[in-house]
Amino acid sequence: MKKAPEAFRTISEVAEILETPAHVLRFWESKFYQIRPVKRAGGRRYYRPDDVALINGIKVLLQDQGMTIRGVQRVLQEQGVKHVAGLGMPLPSLASAPEDDAYDESLEDSASETDDAAVGALPDEEAEENAESAGSWTAPEPALAPR
Repeated sequence: MKKAPEAFRTISEVAEILETPAHVLRFWESKFYQIRPVKRAGGRRYYRPDDVALINGIKVLLQDQGMTIRGVQRVLQEQGVKHVAGLGMPLPSLASAPEDDAYDESLEDSASETDDAAVGALPDEEAEENAESAGSWTAPEPALAPR
């Protein structure tokens, strides 16, 4: 079964779609605060389609146009996220992304409450508010992960 174009993607799916290693995506997250994937319990990243478009635009500026990280940060600040996201190369259909590590949103709804409670995470609304005021928020790692 293929994912809908608006479905969230794992870092491995985004890495394959953009033909960029996952460690590079993580590095870019540290340099560009505008890249904010959803992080669930255990720190697993899920990228929205807008995140993928922004990363694609950043990739074009860095790799194709030869800009520096500081230069791309300046473009993001002066011209905005939408401008940079629009610079990206046309992506292959997101609906045909690989399915290993597939993210099942129907399971997420039922599992998120128990996962968040198990690791002492804040509810989604509070987490978003705290992420805006404190940079980015991640759930604390449990001493022993329940299986």
